Amino acid sequence: MAGSSNDCNPEATIAIWLSHCEASTTPEPPDWLSASEQARAEGLHQTSLNDFVHSRWLIRQALAGASGHPVADCRPVADRPVASSTPPGWSLSLSHSHGLVACATSTASGVGIDIEPNSRHSQWHKVVRRWFTEREQHWLLANDRLEDFLRVWTLKEAWLKATGRGIAGNLQTLEVLADGHLLGDQPSNDWQASVGTMAGFTIAVVYHGGHPSPPASALLAGGHIEGLLAAETVTENPVHWHFHNTIAQAGECHL
Repeated sequence: MAGSSNDCNPEATIAIWLSHCEASTTPEPPDWLSASEQARAEGLHQTSLNDFVHSRWLIRQALAGASGHPVADCRPVADRPVASSTPPGWSLSLSHSHGLVACATSTASGVGIDIEPNSRHSQWHKVVRRWFTEREQHWLLANDRLEDFLRVWTLKEAWLKATGRGIAGNLQTLEVLADGHLLGDQPSNDWQASVGTMAGFTIAVVYHGGHPSPPASALLAGGHIEGLLAAETVTENPVHWHFHNTIAQAGECHL
Protein backbone atom coordinates (compact mmCIF):
# COMPACT_ATOMS: atom_id res chain seq x y z
CA MET A 1 0.00 0.00 0.00
CA ALA A 2 1.41 3.35 -1.02
CA GLY A 3 2.43 5.44 1.92
CA SER A 4 1.97 2.69 4.46
CA SER A 5 3.69 3.31 7.77
CA ASN A 6 4.69 -0.34 7.62
CA ASP A 7 7.30 0.65 5.02
CA CYS A 8 9.52 1.81 7.87
CA ASN A 9 8.32 -0.69 10.47
CA PRO A 10 9.02 -4.38 9.79
CA GLU A 11 6.43 -5.45 12.33
CA ALA A 12 2.77 -4.66 11.74
CA THR A 13 0.70 -2.74 14.27
CA ILE A 14 -2.79 -4.20 14.71
CA ALA A 15 -5.62 -2.96 16.90
CA ILE A 16 -9.31 -3.82 17.35
CA TRP A 17 -11.91 -1.20 18.24
CA LEU A 18 -15.30 -2.23 19.62
CA SER A 19 -18.43 -0.22 20.38
CA HIS A 20 -22.01 -1.02 21.38
CA CYS A 21 -24.86 0.96 19.89
CA GLU A 22 -28.27 1.10 21.52
CA ALA A 23 -31.44 1.45 19.48
CA SER A 24 -31.77 5.11 18.56
CA THR A 25 -33.31 7.47 16.06
CA THR A 26 -31.07 9.18 13.52
CA PRO A 27 -33.31 11.72 11.75
CA GLU A 28 -30.83 12.32 8.93
CA PRO A 29 -27.18 11.58 8.12
CA PRO A 30 -24.85 13.81 10.19
CA ASP A 31 -22.81 16.42 8.34
CA TRP A 32 -19.45 14.90 9.28
CA LEU A 33 -20.00 12.04 6.84
CA SER A 34 -18.12 12.37 3.55
CA ALA A 35 -20.00 13.09 0.32
CA SER A 36 -19.88 9.43 -0.74
CA GLU A 37 -21.05 8.32 2.71
CA GLN A 38 -23.88 10.85 2.62
CA ALA A 39 -24.98 9.47 -0.74
CA ARG A 40 -24.91 5.92 0.54
CA ALA A 41 -26.84 6.86 3.69
CA GLU A 42 -29.67 8.42 1.73
CA GLY A 43 -32.62 6.07 1.45
CA LEU A 44 -31.50 3.69 4.21
CA HIS A 45 -34.26 2.68 6.58
CA GLN A 46 -33.90 3.64 10.24
CA THR A 47 -32.11 0.56 11.56
CA SER A 48 -29.69 0.42 8.64
CA LEU A 49 -29.01 4.16 8.93
CA ASN A 50 -28.22 3.84 12.63
CA ASP A 51 -25.83 0.95 11.94
CA PHE A 52 -24.18 2.80 9.06
CA VAL A 53 -23.60 6.02 11.00
CA HIS A 54 -22.36 4.11 14.02
CA SER A 55 -19.86 2.10 11.98
CA ARG A 56 -18.51 5.20 10.21
CA TRP A 57 -18.17 6.95 13.55
CA LEU A 58 -16.16 4.03 14.95
CA ILE A 59 -13.87 3.94 11.90
CA ARG A 60 -12.91 7.55 12.58
CA GLN A 61 -12.35 6.86 16.28
CA ALA A 62 -10.19 3.84 15.38
CA LEU A 63 -8.07 5.76 12.86
CA ALA A 64 -7.60 8.64 15.29
CA GLY A 65 -6.60 6.33 18.12
CA ALA A 66 -4.25 4.27 15.95
CA SER A 67 -2.59 7.13 14.08
CA GLY A 68 -2.67 9.96 16.61
CA HIS A 69 -4.39 12.29 14.11
CA PRO A 70 -7.40 14.41 15.17
CA VAL A 71 -10.60 12.45 14.69
CA ALA A 72 -12.05 15.20 12.47
CA ASP A 73 -9.20 14.59 10.00
CA CYS A 74 -9.78 10.83 9.77
CA ARG A 75 -11.93 9.06 7.19
CA PRO A 76 -11.95 5.86 5.12
CA VAL A 77 -11.74 5.58 1.35
CA ALA A 78 -15.01 5.80 -0.56
CA ASP A 79 -17.30 2.81 -1.05
CA ARG A 80 -15.95 -0.21 0.88
CA PRO A 81 -14.00 1.01 3.95
CA VAL A 82 -10.98 -1.27 3.52
CA ALA A 83 -8.34 1.46 3.87
CA SER A 84 -7.92 4.99 5.15
CA SER A 85 -8.17 8.03 2.94
CA THR A 86 -6.78 10.36 5.59
CA PRO A 87 -4.38 9.74 7.15
CA PRO A 88 -3.06 7.43 4.40
CA GLY A 89 -1.37 4.11 5.00
CA TRP A 90 -3.86 2.20 7.18
CA SER A 91 -5.73 -0.96 6.29
CA LEU A 92 -9.24 -1.33 7.74
CA SER A 93 -11.82 -4.05 8.27
CA LEU A 94 -15.33 -3.66 9.62
CA SER A 95 -17.85 -6.06 11.13
CA HIS A 96 -21.14 -5.44 12.94
CA SER A 97 -23.79 -7.68 14.44
CA HIS A 98 -26.63 -7.24 16.94
CA GLY A 99 -25.58 -3.78 18.10
CA LEU A 100 -21.85 -4.43 18.34
CA VAL A 101 -19.47 -2.87 15.80
CA ALA A 102 -15.82 -3.85 15.42
CA CYS A 103 -13.14 -2.08 13.40
CA ALA A 104 -9.62 -3.43 12.85
CA THR A 105 -6.73 -1.14 11.95
CA SER A 106 -3.37 -2.33 10.66
CA THR A 107 -0.19 -0.75 9.31
CA ALA A 108 0.23 -3.70 6.93
CA SER A 109 -1.90 -4.55 3.91
CA GLY A 110 -4.45 -7.28 4.44
CA VAL A 111 -6.61 -7.35 7.58
CA GLY A 112 -10.01 -8.92 8.25
CA ILE A 113 -12.28 -9.02 11.28
CA ASP A 114 -15.52 -10.85 11.99
CA ILE A 115 -17.82 -10.90 15.02
CA GLU A 116 -20.69 -13.28 15.77
CA PRO A 117 -23.03 -13.44 18.80
CA ASN A 118 -22.55 -16.64 20.76
CA SER A 119 -26.30 -17.28 20.94
CA ARG A 120 -26.92 -17.54 17.18
CA HIS A 121 -26.66 -20.31 14.57
CA SER A 122 -29.07 -22.96 15.81
CA GLN A 123 -28.71 -24.62 12.38
CA TRP A 124 -24.92 -24.57 12.31
CA HIS A 125 -24.68 -28.32 11.61
CA LYS A 126 -26.24 -27.75 8.18
CA VAL A 127 -23.69 -25.02 7.40
CA VAL A 128 -20.83 -27.34 8.34
CA ARG A 129 -22.13 -30.22 6.22
CA ARG A 130 -22.65 -28.07 3.14
CA TRP A 131 -19.76 -25.61 3.14
CA PHE A 132 -16.88 -26.91 5.28
CA THR A 133 -14.08 -29.35 4.38
CA GLU A 134 -14.35 -33.04 5.16
CA ARG A 135 -11.83 -32.79 7.98
CA GLU A 136 -13.67 -29.84 9.50
CA GLN A 137 -16.96 -31.67 9.24
CA HIS A 138 -15.51 -34.70 10.98
CA TRP A 139 -14.23 -32.97 14.10
CA LEU A 140 -16.89 -30.25 14.40
CA LEU A 141 -19.81 -32.67 14.16
CA ALA A 142 -18.11 -35.16 16.47
CA ASN A 143 -17.45 -32.51 19.13
CA ASP A 144 -20.92 -30.96 18.61
CA ARG A 145 -19.99 -27.66 20.27
CA LEU A 146 -21.41 -24.36 19.03
CA GLU A 147 -18.36 -22.49 20.35
CA ASP A 148 -16.08 -24.56 18.08
CA PHE A 149 -18.21 -23.74 15.06
CA LEU A 150 -18.20 -20.01 15.89
CA ARG A 151 -14.43 -19.96 16.14
CA VAL A 152 -14.05 -21.67 12.77
CA TRP A 153 -16.72 -19.53 11.12
CA THR A 154 -15.34 -16.20 12.32
CA LEU A 155 -11.80 -17.19 11.33
CA LYS A 156 -13.00 -18.10 7.84
CA GLU A 157 -14.89 -14.83 7.43
CA ALA A 158 -11.95 -12.80 8.73
CA TRP A 159 -9.62 -14.67 6.36
CA LEU A 160 -11.81 -13.89 3.35
CA LYS A 161 -11.98 -10.22 4.27
CA ALA A 162 -8.21 -10.06 4.76
CA THR A 163 -7.61 -11.65 1.36
CA GLY A 164 -10.25 -9.55 -0.39
CA ARG A 165 -12.75 -12.28 -1.27
CA GLY A 166 -16.42 -12.99 -0.63
CA ILE A 167 -17.97 -16.06 0.98
CA ALA A 168 -19.36 -17.59 -2.23
CA GLY A 169 -17.17 -20.53 -3.23
CA ASN A 170 -14.35 -19.54 -0.87
CA LEU A 171 -15.18 -20.90 2.59
CA GLN A 172 -12.78 -23.81 2.10
CA THR A 173 -9.80 -21.59 1.26
CA LEU A 174 -9.04 -21.62 4.99
CA GLU A 175 -9.20 -24.92 6.84
CA VAL A 176 -9.24 -25.06 10.63
CA LEU A 177 -8.21 -28.41 12.11
CA ALA A 178 -9.25 -29.87 15.46
CA ASP A 179 -5.77 -29.38 16.99
CA GLY A 180 -5.77 -25.66 16.16
CA HIS A 181 -3.75 -25.83 12.94
CA LEU A 182 -4.81 -23.39 10.22
CA LEU A 183 -4.28 -24.06 6.52
CA GLY A 184 -4.66 -21.10 4.16
CA ASP A 185 -4.41 -20.97 0.37
CA GLN A 186 -2.30 -17.80 0.08
CA PRO A 187 1.42 -18.05 -0.76
CA SER A 188 2.57 -15.48 1.80
CA ASN A 189 3.87 -17.00 5.03
CA ASP A 190 3.45 -14.09 7.43
CA TRP A 191 -0.30 -14.30 8.12
CA GLN A 192 -1.40 -14.22 11.75
CA ALA A 193 -4.72 -14.92 13.46
CA SER A 194 -6.33 -14.20 16.80
CA VAL A 195 -9.72 -15.41 18.07
CA GLY A 196 -11.57 -15.24 21.36
CA THR A 197 -14.73 -14.18 23.15
CA MET A 198 -15.90 -10.93 24.70
CA ALA A 199 -19.27 -9.60 25.87
CA GLY A 200 -21.17 -12.57 24.46
CA PHE A 201 -19.49 -12.42 21.03
CA THR A 202 -16.85 -14.47 19.27
CA ILE A 203 -14.32 -12.18 17.61
CA ALA A 204 -11.65 -13.20 15.09
CA VAL A 205 -9.02 -11.15 13.28
CA VAL A 206 -6.64 -12.28 10.53
CA TYR A 207 -3.85 -10.00 9.31
CA HIS A 208 -0.45 -9.76 7.69
CA GLY A 209 2.13 -9.82 10.45
CA GLY A 210 4.81 -8.03 8.48
CA HIS A 211 7.54 -10.15 10.07
CA PRO A 212 10.66 -11.07 8.10
CA SER A 213 10.24 -14.64 9.35
CA PRO A 214 6.99 -16.26 10.56
CA PRO A 215 6.45 -16.15 14.33
CA ALA A 216 4.92 -18.98 16.34
CA SER A 217 1.42 -17.65 15.70
CA ALA A 218 1.79 -17.33 11.92
CA LEU A 219 -0.87 -18.60 9.56
CA LEU A 220 0.96 -20.51 6.82
CA ALA A 221 -0.27 -21.66 3.43
CA GLY A 222 -0.11 -25.43 3.78
CA GLY A 223 1.71 -25.14 7.10
CA HIS A 224 0.93 -26.57 10.53
CA ILE A 225 1.03 -24.02 13.33
CA GLU A 226 -0.08 -24.92 16.83
CA GLY A 227 -1.71 -22.86 19.52
CA LEU A 228 -3.72 -20.41 17.44
CA LEU A 229 -7.02 -21.29 19.09
CA ALA A 230 -5.74 -21.66 22.62
CA ALA A 231 -6.82 -18.28 24.01
CA GLU A 232 -10.21 -18.26 25.75
CA THR A 233 -10.64 -14.49 25.80
CA VAL A 234 -9.51 -11.79 23.42
CA THR A 235 -7.67 -9.99 26.20
CA GLU A 236 -5.13 -12.84 26.26
CA ASN A 237 -4.25 -12.38 22.59
CA PRO A 238 -1.30 -10.25 21.36
CA VAL A 239 -3.66 -7.75 19.73
CA HIS A 240 -4.57 -4.39 21.23
CA TRP A 241 -8.29 -4.19 22.02
CA HIS A 242 -10.17 -0.97 22.66
CA PHE A 243 -13.77 -0.77 23.87
CA HIS A 244 -15.81 2.39 23.35
CA ASN A 245 -18.78 3.32 25.49
CA THR A 246 -22.28 2.83 24.13
CA ILE A 247 -23.43 5.43 21.64
CA ALA A 248 -26.93 6.36 22.73
CA GLN A 249 -27.77 8.55 19.74
CA ALA A 250 -25.74 7.69 16.62
CA GLY A 251 -26.84 10.88 14.89
CA GLU A 252 -25.34 12.96 17.70
CA CYS A 253 -21.84 11.50 17.53
CA HIS A 254 -19.72 14.60 17.17
CA LEU A 255 -16.23 14.46 15.79
